Amino acid sequence: MAVLPALAQAGDTRLQRLDSLDAGRAWQAVGRLDIGGIGFCTGTLIAPDLVLTAAHCLYDKTTKMRIDPTRVEFLAGWRNGRASAYRQVRRAVVHPDYVFDSDVSPDRVRRDLALLQLQHPIRNTTVIPFDTATRPATGDEVGVVSYARDRSEAPSLQEVCGVMARQQGILVMSCDVDFGSSGAPIFSFEGAAPRIVSVVSAKAEVRGDRVALGTELGEPLALLRAIMKAGRGYGLPPAPGTRRVVVGGARRDTGAKFIRPGG
Repeated sequence: MAVLPALAQAGDTRLQRLDSLDAGRAWQAVGRLDIGGIGFCTGTLIAPDLVLTAAHCLYDKTTKMRIDPTRVEFLAGWRNGRASAYRQVRRAVVHPDYVFDSDVSPDRVRRDLALLQLQHPIRNTTVIPFDTATRPATGDEVGVVSYARDRSEAPSLQEVCGVMARQQGILVMSCDVDFGSSGAPIFSFEGAAPRIVSVVSAKAEVRGDRVALGTELGEPLALLRAIMKAGRGYGLPPAPGTRRVVVGGARRDTGAKFIRPGG
């Protein structure tokens, strides 16, 4: 596996808190996911009734059991105590090969993706679902909109951060994320409108510097869409055994010291 590039990201912008209606107007489809009263993640509307997020958001970190999706609520455009739309989740689909474990590993990150179907579609004309796009290349500029533990009441935008590496289905990015940012959309700003190219799975360290890790969407998202279209995923099946994923060998070495999930 190639060594990760130098971490110099001189073009990275700082986080901009989207407190006002004007500042957050374009990002109403990004919302806070309240997870059964035990925490929150970030999710994004990609169809009137579908929210894209990270799979590990649907697990209880203490029991390691999957959370009933009907206990999850999507708060579209949540800002200072109000949302543009409130929706309960009807069902959830996670990547079939995803295995939740307390340790973050390359296998976990590359499959850390989930689709949530809402009880009712959001037809609000101010909440416009985002399209997705193909994976970015190393060196491309991307951006992220996320909630986090110190910014849970309004999202923040980092308009420019960088894709430092693509390794075995994982994107390593210089984006500024923290706990609560799990599932946050990584955007490409090429073209007429922002499009989602990844979601935040975890934060990590590379040579002492903090980075964000996300899965490439491509095949994983296509698989989740097919499962959802087939009508499967009503409620979540029993959690698989929480076996430990062994990380080793050159093929799996990302050069990153994993910390903990972003959410």
